[in-house]
Amino acid sequence: MYTKVIMKKIIFKKNINENADSGQNEVKMTNFKKDTDKSDFVFTQETVFDALKNVMDPELPVSIVDLGLIYSVETADNNISIKMTLTTPGCSMGSAISKQAENVLYALGAKNVLIEIVWDPPWNPNMMSDEAKQKLGM
Repeated sequence: MYTKVIMKKIIFKKNINENADSGQNEVKMTNFKKDTDKSDFVFTQETVFDALKNVMDPELPVSIVDLGLIYSVETADNNISIKMTLTTPGCSMGSAISKQAENVLYALGAKNVLIEIVWDPPWNPNMMSDEAKQKLGM
């Protein structure tokens, strides 16, 4: 593990198994499936991105991956570290988006999930995938 200091960083870290309250931890998977031929599921950068495509921006009909909000993913022994951003520093949905991302990964068997919200580089619409731009009429 490493320690890195980043200005204006917010870390959201929570194990969803700590609170089993009224359905808030429910995760609906749409198109991501574990490989049933393997007895132990192992996260890779690709499987994390695939899983995060199920996390939609609450205000837009686009995933956080297609919006270009995910900057980096690191995996080791089913521990996952993600650096992501939000569309604006004042985005009020940041904690909801990060909790949704954690829930999806914990539901697939992640041991620990660390999500760092970073502001450098700042997000801009050019970071969106072509699919996201098409959905948003850009």
